[in-house]
Amino acid sequence: MKRYIYPVALAFSLIVGSVSVHASEEGGLPHAGTNVHDRASLQRGARLYFNYCVGCHSLKYMRYERIANDLGLSEQDVMQNLNFTGAKFGETVVSHMPEGDAANWFGKAPPDLSLEVRAKGADWVNAYLNSFYLDPSRPVGWNNTVFPNASMPFPLWELQGLQTAEMKAGEDGGDPVVEKLVLSQPGKLTPAQFQQATRDLTSFLEYASEPAALARHAYGVWVLLFLAFFTLLAYALKKEYWKDVH
Repeated sequence: MKRYIYPVALAFSLIVGSVSVHASEEGGLPHAGTNVHDRASLQRGARLYFNYCVGCHSLKYMRYERIANDLGLSEQDVMQNLNFTGAKFGETVVSHMPEGDAANWFGKAPPDLSLEVRAKGADWVNAYLNSFYLDPSRPVGWNNTVFPNASMPFPLWELQGLQTAEMKAGEDGGDPVVEKLVLSQPGKLTPAQFQQATRDLTSFLEYASEPAALARHAYGVWVLLFLAFFTLLAYALKKEYWKDVH
């Protein structure tokens, strides 16, 4: 039996190893707690994205029609509440901000966010959204502890409020570094509500990075059941073939 167990054990170790590597690449950031199967969370995240993000950031690999089908929304819901660019229902989500103007205003055009979570991880995106603070030395007036010197202004400031940084001396007499962030002026949401809002937004971006995951996860249960049945069948067949071999 060992020769049958070893390949399975090797495959399992590779899967576990790849998950561990991905987790380590996120640098020990707090777990985002996203859930792409929570449709209500995805709907709230979509509302946040189209109200606060799509003015600068596109989702060039997502279509309004696909979002409606996956999130349980009608065409009317999407076209009235999520489509602010005049695009058709079957078209992709493209920002109206001209790339040339964006490059002049921010130093570079805002990136497309279709694959942002696939590239950096949900934990990174969620931590980034919670780590903006006022910094008068920056051209846009904001900075970020997860992505220092980012050229992006903070679009969710009215929801979170205004965070300021408490600094401490750097190592070996270096430049001061951020010790912690303090909410100096509350926003429209409480801290707990804002964390839920960024979790919803991150969940939506995670869904946008791989919409097929909704169906793939559902298929996965049936695939595992098939593999379990096939394993039993293959083992029974092996016993039958080898019963007379001594």
